[in-house]
Amino acid sequence: MSDAITLPRTPSLRLDGRRALVTGAGRGIGLAAAAALAEAGAHVALVARSAAEIEGAAGAIRRAGGSAEALPLDVADAAAVEAALTAREPFDILVNNAGTNRPAPFLEVKPEDFDTVVGLNLRAAFFMAQAVAKRLAAAGKPGSIIQMSSQMGHVGGPRRSVYCATKHALEGMTKAMAIELGPLGIRVNTICPTFIETPLTRPFFEEPAFREWVLSKIKLGRLGQVEDLMGAVVFLASDASALMTGSAMLLDGGWTAE
Repeated sequence: MSDAITLPRTPSLRLDGRRALVTGAGRGIGLAAAAALAEAGAHVALVARSAAEIEGAAGAIRRAGGSAEALPLDVADAAAVEAALTAREPFDILVNNAGTNRPAPFLEVKPEDFDTVVGLNLRAAFFMAQAVAKRLAAAGKPGSIIQMSSQMGHVGGPRRSVYCATKHALEGMTKAMAIELGPLGIRVNTICPTFIETPLTRPFFEEPAFREWVLSKIKLGRLGQVEDLMGAVVFLASDASALMTGSAMLLDGGWTAE
């Protein structure tokens, strides 16, 4: 009787033969995402404005045995993005990670800061995703678009009105994209981290009151590390998440549980 049982097999987390594009890839979360995808077998193009930084990062990935290239590009320049992607083979995977924040009390937000944060976190992400999806659609290929959102796309926070606005918008954009791109085999999901300790954010945590507030909200009692996000990136890029689209992965240590 047992000989007649055929066991299902876990879909592979390997990404061999696939091409991935990661924005804001020179450091922090973007670099971790690029390293994770390369370790899983993908060829990774690292995108940022700083050519030297992403050349160094791509070199580190290659020395570790991965396949990577640097693609210097200003993601806020939609025309340049479309031109660069049109000149290349389609990317099977996009990690839309480039973003910024300029914390300020709501009553003190300046128009120029609003425009900068919205321009990078939302407008640039929109047209980068569009450019990747256009190339996939034209080639008749499936793909996975991973938007680096935030727990702040699901809750509010002091001094983060503009940042929260962009991340809530990114969540809505992702759901709408999933509806339109699903019939083409292109999946779209978000990753929503809590506060992640990176070279950019580390100075903020040196302020005792801020660190105490953050840790009081994270139920696991610690700051996030970039390594906490790497498995989620590979999962969403791979066949292991083949039925997942229009969804959010909350890697927030329990912040949004209350």
